Parts: sequence; structure tokens; C-alpha cells
Amino acid sequence: MAARAVRAHTPDHGEKDEPTVAQSTGAETQENADWVSRYADDVIAESERRAPGKPVVVASGLSPSGPIHLGNLREVMTPHLVADEVRRRGYEVRHLISWDDFDRYRKVPAGVPGTDESWAEHIGKPLTSVPAPAGSAYPNWAEHFKAAMVEALADLGVEFDGISQTEQYQAGTYREQILHAMKHRGDIDAILDQYRTKKDPKKPQKNQKPVDEAELEAAEGSGAADEDDGSGGTGGYYPYKPFCGECGKDLTTVTSYDDETTELSYTCTLDGFTETVRLSEFNRGKLVWKVDWPMRWAYEGVIFEPSGVDHSSPGSSFQVGGQIVGIFGGKQPIGPMYAFVGISGMAKMSSSKGGVPTPSDALEIMEPQLLRWLYARRRPNQSFKIAFDQEIQRLYDEWDKLNAKVADGTALPADAAAHSRAIGVAGRELPRTPRPLPYRTLASVADVTAGDEEQTQRILSELDPSNPVTDLDTVRPRLDKAEAWITKYVPAESRTIVRTEPDTEALAALDEQGRESIRLLLEGLDSHWSLDGLTHHVYGVPKVQAGFPADATAKELPAEIKVAQRSFFALLYHLLVGRDTGPRLPTLLLAVGADRVRKLLGA
Repeated sequence: MAARAVRAHTPDHGEKDEPTVAQSTGAETQENADWVSRYADDVIAESERRAPGKPVVVASGLSPSGPIHLGNLREVMTPHLVADEVRRRGYEVRHLISWDDFDRYRKVPAGVPGTDESWAEHIGKPLTSVPAPAGSAYPNWAEHFKAAMVEALADLGVEFDGISQTEQYQAGTYREQILHAMKHRGDIDAILDQYRTKKDPKKPQKNQKPVDEAELEAAEGSGAADEDDGSGGTGGYYPYKPFCGECGKDLTTVTSYDDETTELSYTCTLDGFTETVRLSEFNRGKLVWKVDWPMRWAYEGVIFEPSGVDHSSPGSSFQVGGQIVGIFGGKQPIGPMYAFVGISGMAKMSSSKGGVPTPSDALEIMEPQLLRWLYARRRPNQSFKIAFDQEIQRLYDEWDKLNAKVADGTALPADAAAHSRAIGVAGRELPRTPRPLPYRTLASVADVTAGDEEQTQRILSELDPSNPVTDLDTVRPRLDKAEAWITKYVPAESRTIVRTEPDTEALAALDEQGRESIRLLLEGLDSHWSLDGLTHHVYGVPKVQAGFPADATAKELPAEIKVAQRSFFALLYHLLVGRDTGPRLPTLLLAVGADRVRKLLGA
């Protein structure tokens, strides 16, 4: 479902200073009821069956073929959350992240700074053999994109053991497994052959119901049926792919292999280079993906590893791997299929498309706890969206409301569990903002002040005169995140620019009701100069004008009062910022300052 359109600011059309927040329903909570604990139970039981007394091994795999985006983060956060729960129960856990940096460079991702069409000449080389983007501090393409992810994972509190597949293959670590795969290539070929004739998913077979949209997307959009399985060699099937000794690319075809001597011959289809090597000594190549992945399950003893929808469709890596892993004496990990993660207003993320947000991008505008919570509160097979637009303010409101419920003991158990996993990991909590003011308030202040610290300090000190903010460090890092969001993601045309001079023409054209509403506002300005006071005051002016007490509740008022409030708010926005909407009025008034408000309103 497409994200609904939102504006950069929400005008003050609600009765309360806090916006209405979508609450968790009982049904939703039951549906999501602490999925992490359930998987932890399964993982512990499975680990005790397979490898009693040994560390529990969970795994993730990331290919640094371009920016590692927020969809890829689910590949890490799902096993991380489960591993952390297992750790909290006293077990030793290893979370492996395999950096698939020995994979082939497939194409030049769009929108990567420091690259141009010349990078296409490296297609077919290992990612670690491709130059980093121009200006990068890193030695190659893979290291450049790994670095940002490693930094983001540190901020998120994710502990892991990183494994470079380039290092593993080039060191000969998998030598025994490679020779074993070549020896049993006929068995592997027979398994793969069951899936090589792909049926058209759009045409249901006889007595088969039509596939749904999600299944169709998995079958067609994943590319799973096109994953290289090593077939097509002139001398038969070989599950191993050498990188050419001349051009360094994997555009090679194995032409023969001798099990006794391990002599392997290949030809490069690009430049015609031929070579015969001894596989028992040769390290410039790798197993094809559909064999490589199950080989590593067996080698590492992986108990739990999730897989994306694209790896879980018929004939794809995870399904086929479940049969191939037995050839290596191992078992397929348990683990869920995880759904896509989207961005408000954007389709399914793909790192081949430019401008796809990464974890580092998200952490610029939200605290780590909030980002962890987004992944913790939804079951892996539920898709969700991460907001880079106005919705981030609603998300923060919901998060703050959950914090309050946890503090007073009214949070539902599953919500409290997700909160616990969001704020820290086994043995420690993540650093947090000492005084977490509402994100929307901080964003409004950042919008009006354009980051001026002196002005920001003045406004924040006036929000609550009984407990003023005296040091901006107490509202950081949340303040910095809100400033980054305003600066980077709120369109320039939606930014707030306070008038420098009164709109004399508009003031002169005011009718009697308009003049009276301005008079009432200015009359009570000083006595209500705080966030709560101004909230009460600006909503109260239309009530008083209509003959009701300023503190009358919505139930006591006719529907016309809300219409009058909207008209009053639009008038104030026009006189202060030249638009019909803007930041929440109480915050805006504080930001502008009492003297300037009086000047702009004609006092």
C-alpha cells in the first residue's frame, strides 16, 4: 500500500498540543506477540540438538556491491535481536556477518558519488578488486561500502564477527569443501536440475490456485531463477567459477576437471585466455552462490539465519540450499523469510537504484533506539516503512508515548519487550538523550532558527519556565537529529521563514472579528508565555470570542468553534510566516519571541 501524502508541517487543527497517535491494538499485539522470544526458544532447542555445549551460531550475509540500505539491515537486525535474547538467557552466541565481497561486481549502481560509466569495465571482477569511488579513503569498492555499515551497526549496538569471503577463499580456508563439491558435482547437479525449468508463475498449473501478488513478486522480481548455479560448461557441470588470470573477471567456463590430480582447465569467454591449474593449490575462484551458501552453513554450523523473499521463492538459494547442505554434512539453518522494508512514498528498495536510504542516513535523523524499535516491533514477515518525511514526527510521538507507558507500568507485555530490545542489548543500554523533548517541537525550533544555537537555547529555555533547558547538551542527540531532518528532508518551499516586517495591507483589511482575536491573543501573551500556556491560550481565543470559557472542553463546545479555530490559526500563520500553515503555533510563537510577535501582529 502506498504511503499517504503528508506535508512538512501539520497546522494546529487539533485540540491538544500532542497529535493523535495510532495506538497498538490488542489484535496487533497478539499477532506480533514477542516474535523474538519465540525464535529464541527454537534456536536454543535446535542448538542443543545439533551442537550441545557449543556457542549458538546465527548468521547474516551482506554484499557490499553498493550502498547497503535499510532493507539489507533487516538481514542483520533479525538475527541480532534473536541472538541478543539468547545472550540475555545466559548462552554464548556468535553472530556472524559474512561480507560477500568475493562476489562478482554486477553493475554500476546509480547515484553513487565519485563514479561514472568507466566503472563498468570492472564488471565481472570480485568486489574487492574494483576501485573504490573517487575520493574514497578505502582501498576498494567493497571496503568503501562496508565501512558505512560497520559504523552504523556500532551505533545500533550490534555485536558481530565479520568474515570477509575474499579473505576466506584467497587463504584456502574452504579448500576441502571446494574439492568435496567438485567430487560430488553430479549429486549437486541433480538437485539443481529439479529447478532449472521454471514454470511461468502467471499461469497457474492444473488444479492450482493463482499465486497472490506477494508470491508473484517473489517469483518474478527476485531474480532467483537467474542465480548462477554453475551450469553450462562444455565438459559437464562444475560448481566452481575461476576468476580469469588475464582480465580478473569471472566470465570463464570450466572445460575439464580431474578428481585425482585436481587439475582444472578453463577458458575466459571475454579474452580467450586459457589456463590449467591444480584446484588443491588454486585460490582465485569460488563456489557458485547456490553451492557456496549451504557450504558455509555446514562449515560454520549456523543454527539460525533469515532469508529475504527473493531467496525464498521456488528454486532459489534458500530452498535449493536446504538439499545441497547435506552433501557437506550439515543442516539448513532455521529462520524466517523476511519481508521488504520501504520508505514513505518509495517502492521496494534496491541498492542498484540511486538515492536509496541507508542505515547511516536513518541515523542522521533518528536515534538508534527508534530505528531498533522499528525492526523489533514487527514480525520479520511483515513489511513496514521507515519515514523520512512528516511521519517521522508521528513515529517519535508514538515512541515517547510507549516510553511513558513502560515507565508507569501500563505497557502491554509485547510492547514492553520490543521497547526493552530497542533501548539496549544484553548487559548495557545504548546512550540516550538525557531530556527527550518532543521531536516535533525540536524540529519546529530548528526550522525557525535555522540552527542558530543562541536562538535555540532561548526558545527551549522558555518552553517550560519552571524547568528550563539550560544546556543544549541535555536535549542532544535528539536535537541534532531533528535539525538534520529539517535541513535534509523538508523541502525548501515548506521551510518556515518568519516575516521581517508586518503585512500592513493584511492588517488593515482585518474585519472586527479578526482585530478582536488578535487583541485577545496579544493581551494574554505575557501571562501565558510557555509551551503549555500558549497552547491553552491560542486554542482559547476563539472560545472566548464565542462567549465560552477558555478552558471549555470539546464536548462543551459547538462544532463551529473548530471552524473558528482553523480560521484564527490560518490568520496567525499568514501574518507571521506568509502561509496558511506552519509549525505548531505555540512553538512558533515562542520561536518568534514576544516582541517580534507584537510587531508582526500590528501592536
